[in-house]
Amino acid sequence: MIELASDRLPALIRWLPTGAPGPAVVGEHVLGTGIGHWWADRADRPRAIAVSCAGYAVLRGTPDALTPEALAPLAHHYIDAPARFLPTLHSAFDRLTPWERMVWTLQDEPHPTPTPRGLTVRRLGPRDTRALAALDSDAAWIHAAWGGPAGLASSGHGWAAVDRAGDLLAVASTHFRGTRYEDVSVFTRPDHRRLHLGLACVTALCADITARGHRPSWNCSTLNRASRLLAWTAGFRLVREYVHHAAGSPIRNGLPTPGGRPSGKSTAAQGAC
Repeated sequence: MIELASDRLPALIRWLPTGAPGPAVVGEHVLGTGIGHWWADRADRPRAIAVSCAGYAVLRGTPDALTPEALAPLAHHYIDAPARFLPTLHSAFDRLTPWERMVWTLQDEPHPTPTPRGLTVRRLGPRDTRALAALDSDAAWIHAAWGGPAGLASSGHGWAAVDRAGDLLAVASTHFRGTRYEDVSVFTRPDHRRLHLGLACVTALCADITARGHRPSWNCSTLNRASRLLAWTAGFRLVREYVHHAAGSPIRNGLPTPGGRPSGKSTAAQGAC
């Protein structure tokens, strides 16, 4: 697949699901922020397109337009695609692992979340860039969809529990911003979990999303019990389930090329708060 120039994108959004919670927000986020990549089998009258951001990809069109080699840019991504693409995807990567997912939307009031003494829950700002960058390396996924710590800090779409020294103990952010839904993610430092700091940040973020006229959504693995519990406690309720696939290394000339595991983290994966 080839990467498309930005002036082609508005006409191609019709290929992708829009205005819905779940994978639809990936394409809308990339179109709205310019962070991510658009791919197609050809520049003129494409027959298959994909959009990718922060290790996630949404693939649509007809698989007949694609060779296994053409899908190489989607290696190490979590791919949402109709079932008709699965034979081509299986032939393109050395492994393709299905992952059952759950989509939730905010439908109820959150449980009360008193903030512990000495901490403040507030919106992130540019001054928090260094503190975001200083989080454990396992937390890098929280700002990946905004292009890094500076992008999230200045986006206006993040909230954090902050101590008196200015350290971030928990962060909740809009991971992908859609036209109607904003997908919520949260990370709490391991040494400050079970204090409901993640819940306090999610509650503040959801109020902010609602004030913008959008609806908060939540996307997590069916196996992530901590994330499911946090979603329920924050007032989210399940609306549907789906499956996306974790792609491995691309296969070229019948052999896999070197590579790592998919680079994305499941949205709200670090929900053990």
